[in-house]
Amino acid sequence: MKLIEIKVLIILISAMLAAPFAHAFDLDETVNDEIRRNYNANKLVEDAGINLEEGIDENLPDLPNITKKEQIQQKNQPDIKTTANQVPSSIPIANHSAGDIAIRKGTVFKVVNTGAISDWQQKGTVVKFKSNTNINGKKYTIPSGTIFTGEIVESHQPQITCNGGLVAIRIYSMLYKGQTVPLSAYVIRANDRKVFFNDIKGDRTYLKTMWKKGNWGRSLFNKMWTLTVNLGSKNSTLVLSPFPIAYGTICLGANTLVSPITAFFSKGGHVSIPAGSKFALKLNEPAYID
Repeated sequence: MKLIEIKVLIILISAMLAAPFAHAFDLDETVNDEIRRNYNANKLVEDAGINLEEGIDENLPDLPNITKKEQIQQKNQPDIKTTANQVPSSIPIANHSAGDIAIRKGTVFKVVNTGAISDWQQKGTVVKFKSNTNINGKKYTIPSGTIFTGEIVESHQPQITCNGGLVAIRIYSMLYKGQTVPLSAYVIRANDRKVFFNDIKGDRTYLKTMWKKGNWGRSLFNKMWTLTVNLGSKNSTLVLSPFPIAYGTICLGANTLVSPITAFFSKGGHVSIPAGSKFALKLNEPAYID
């Protein structure tokens, strides 16, 4: 028997053996139809012995009718317990009441310092000023003797390049009729001198220092000139008279060239303001008093 005939025979035998199981997966739907026709929910409740009317408590209040719109509103409403003590960050907190009197921005207070101020004082040092006359506004009068308090926010002593010392002061409060009033002010005049950008500066002495550094050359030149004149007045020393003036000229020129360099490494003037000096303070934000 050939190989092909053997394969065909095997296939025929397999088909004959599988034939009895061909309809094994057919579902019988007649049982479900019978259950649907005979199903009775009330009969099941009676068979279980449950009385639906006895299970209702007539004393309970009726439930409110909630529409779909109300349900959506209740869902979107924030929790009162979690938000009652919170302040929205977008709402500014007022720093004065509606009846307070405003001191407008730009108002200038003429005062005197109660203690000495210098660039030796460190950052954070408290400084105080006192008004020496009444300060009158439209609806207020700040009496003479009112204390203004501030602090040094920047300070340094004289530096090289003949840069002077520096003191910057920020005014943050005023004692008005026993009440501490917050302020935001800066110094525009100190010791009867204008102050720019709130910086009280010591003298910048570069030109003055450079001139001082040239004193030696000028002094030597004057001496050599005098010596030259004296030598030239006598016949015996006339031949020597050009040498002193030449030496003095060389030294003067060298000193003139070197003095700007030596002055560069020198320091400027100190800030030193005695107590009782005149100052002017200017508001850069409105202030409010009762």
